[in-house]
Amino acid sequence: MAKILFVMTGADQRTLADGGKKRTGFWADEAVIPYEAFKAAGHEITVATPGGVVPPVDPASLSAGANGSDENAAAVRAVVEGAAEFGNPSALSEVRVGDFDAVYVPGGQGPMEDLAVDADSGRILTQAMESGLPVGVVCHGPAALLAAVKEDGTNAYAGYRITAFSNTEERLAGNADTARWLLQDRLTEAGLKVEVGEPWAPHVQVDRNVVTGQNPASSGSLAAELLKKLAAPASVTPSGPGS
Repeated sequence: MAKILFVMTGADQRTLADGGKKRTGFWADEAVIPYEAFKAAGHEITVATPGGVVPPVDPASLSAGANGSDENAAAVRAVVEGAAEFGNPSALSEVRVGDFDAVYVPGGQGPMEDLAVDADSGRILTQAMESGLPVGVVCHGPAALLAAVKEDGTNAYAGYRITAFSNTEERLAGNADTARWLLQDRLTEAGLKVEVGEPWAPHVQVDRNVVTGQNPASSGSLAAELLKKLAAPASVTPSGPGS
């Protein structure tokens, strides 16, 4: 049994380019699909958020449209509302990375509001990378990697091949014109090698101990890859950039 830390947003609103606010949070199936896969494999999950607040779910992610049917939406809602881990989070400031075997960051636009600048989240992700722990991040979750800054000012994940919610997907979703910044652009500026696939299609990148998924459709594939990492013998993470 492995212990997996879910680093999750505590933000229920995102700030728009004009200073306005829009409801957000974590995207439900990006948390639920990996949660169910990890639990089915016998692993233990701990959720942690800034300040230990209960992670807010983006209400749009609970709709039938977002989940393919009313039945699927009801099943996802049941996990979000019923899983003890989501309702009783720890504070990121109290997390000891050495207590865990992997770190996972689900998306939704909430991480762009808080985890992108959260020092404790950045510390956890930096220490996880340096320790060679498997790190999984999906959709807008890679915003959390922006806070993983080393003492020399460089990003701990610079040079890693990753994927994330793309500029094209932001435009297609109608978010690009109202956003303060775009995730693909900001990650590229931080030195990460962002590689994206077709909009809305499953797309996963694996580079050393880091597994990233582009969008909600990638959550299942990402969870499968992270489970492979947990099943594999531990190895030292190379220090050079990804090939």
